[in-house]
Amino acid sequence: MAKSRARSRVHSERGGPVPEQTISDVRKSVTVAATPEDAFQVFVERPQDWFPPHHVLLKTPRVGIAFDREAGGRYYEWDAEGNEMTWGTIREYVPGEKLILTWRIDARWQPLPDDEKAGFIEVYFTPVDEHHTRVELAHTQIWRVGEGAERMHQALDGPSPGDTLGRYEKLF
Repeated sequence: MAKSRARSRVHSERGGPVPEQTISDVRKSVTVAATPEDAFQVFVERPQDWFPPHHVLLKTPRVGIAFDREAGGRYYEWDAEGNEMTWGTIREYVPGEKLILTWRIDARWQPLPDDEKAGFIEVYFTPVDEHHTRVELAHTQIWRVGEGAERMHQALDGPSPGDTLGRYEKLF
């Protein structure tokens, strides 16, 4: 699995700098039997089918999860009472090619109120041949969460494809 390196100065909870750390991106991929356009469509139109049910930011059971269909939009979940929780902002939305999102999760796996300390999720859809697409999902700039970023990286950096992409892959 290829990893790129990102360097950043991380600050402690007391606000002071801690020694500079290098935290690599976490990249995982699957190859699915679909065109890039179809693979992208399944990703953004059917997140309820592949998003792990135990990955919930709401305090009540989630009944839905959705992606807005444009840059500047958001991806979010909601419960039966209509309460919503935003997972992040859509930075780039290029059907059949890529989806770049902020990821509003802190190092304690709790929601962040905005994108200021959010890491990123980058999803790329690359044709392998006429009938197959490589889907790569990368957690990048994990260092932005600050204290606990190394722990978060270790938790994300398990075997590929991981729970999320593994569930997505089974849809094809």
